[in-house]
Amino acid sequence: MEVMDILLKRRSIRAFKEEPIERKELEKIVEAGRFAPTARNVQPWKFVVVTDKDTLKKLAALTDNGKFLVESAAAIAVLCSDTKYYLEDGCSATVNMLNAAASLGIGSCWVAGDKKEYSSEVLKLLNAPEGFKLISIIALGYPKEEGAFRKAEKKPLQDILRWEKF
Repeated sequence: MEVMDILLKRRSIRAFKEEPIERKELEKIVEAGRFAPTARNVQPWKFVVVTDKDTLKKLAALTDNGKFLVESAAAIAVLCSDTKYYLEDGCSATVNMLNAAASLGIGSCWVAGDKKEYSSEVLKLLNAPEGFKLISIIALGYPKEEGAFRKAEKKPLQDILRWEKF
């Protein structure tokens, strides 16, 4: 897919086939996160890839809106050290990985992390060192639904675009 096709067709996928994702594909997705824009090039992130079904079940149980993690083939927890722009940097990496997954035909969904009550439990489950914050958990898997990548319903451009001033 071309970049604009990916941006226009990437959707949140919450139902996955029971099919593993190859390690090299997961590494490509993390590589996209590694090359995300980062304030002052601090790169405060660490990415924890989870493929173990028991751990995926535990992650799903901890979250309030990520119960579908139990069906995913893998998840990537995006963690950032507590720097000035940790949230912006971690979100930037998350978006890059969501788009990279779509480019590989892999469905994904962003599960919130920062400021969620369960974030400390997730960090504990993943053995994260002190000083790290959970930015997101990305569920990954091959979509159950055929044709899952299609243009998303969005507000018309004229409803959101302003030139020079609001």
